[in-house]
Amino acid sequence: MGTLEGHLLADVILILVGIYYSVLVSLALLRGQKFLKPPLLPREKRRHKLWQQVPLEEALKVIGCVTGILGELYYPPGVNRLQMIDWENPQRPFLFKDNWQHVTMYGLFLLSSVVNIVSQVCLAQQNLKLERAAEALAFYVVVLLMSAHLENKGMLETRVHLLFLVPTFLVAVVSSIEVWVPDNPSLWVLKVWMGLVLSTWLFQLCLVLYVPPSGQHWQGDNPVELAFLTTFFCWHLALGAIILAAIYGLCNLWCHHCSSGKEVSDARYHLCLTDSSSEELERLQPETTLQDESV
Repeated sequence: MGTLEGHLLADVILILVGIYYSVLVSLALLRGQKFLKPPLLPREKRRHKLWQQVPLEEALKVIGCVTGILGELYYPPGVNRLQMIDWENPQRPFLFKDNWQHVTMYGLFLLSSVVNIVSQVCLAQQNLKLERAAEALAFYVVVLLMSAHLENKGMLETRVHLLFLVPTFLVAVVSSIEVWVPDNPSLWVLKVWMGLVLSTWLFQLCLVLYVPPSGQHWQGDNPVELAFLTTFFCWHLALGAIILAAIYGLCNLWCHHCSSGKEVSDARYHLCLTDSSSEELERLQPETTLQDESV
């Protein structure tokens, strides 16, 4: 993740996950669901094969995390950062500190996805508390490693990463609360909002550190530019709320479209009785004739 490509890979994963859960939360709120996702049946009552029960979203998370780990160790091609200690040096110094911190972050999210798969596929009954605890652990590890990641960094890089820690820590706290207070709509909204802020701010981080739109690099020793970073982060809080509201509005339109289509279908077709001598069938026959003529 120490390169532009590495940050963009993590950002794409966060954006896709954030949009996916924004849709889930929006549909759950519109439908008045008590659960964000329908609870799974006990394992003995499921008819699908074991490999068919693996959730697609968790499989994609596993692929994304494995790709990130391999990229940290072997990208660009020809590079090998798998060695952690320089054994040829008598002082045995550690090597590739930042890369191994990134690998650890990806590894904890990989562990979270594996825990979700085991809970939903292998256990006799899905354990939501275990899933939320593993998710919270992954985000707490990001906060911990990111704090150590800031050592010996410039003011500019320190500021953008400190601001990145704010939504990360809030997501970790919400996931912790969900271990004891699951299926709370307010927590759903706060969590997905902070997830969207994470994704948009990580993209902003790429622009600041690697490809500034103005073509001029940010000056870490300029207090005015550092102050504007905080201002931009506040804008990203608003941007995350706007994205979530837009997704909610689109889901609302989709639900209204589906419900109106269902009403038209229900109004057009009727379930007739099989007894041709009944009064109900005689009453419905003229109505059916008129519908056929209109078609």
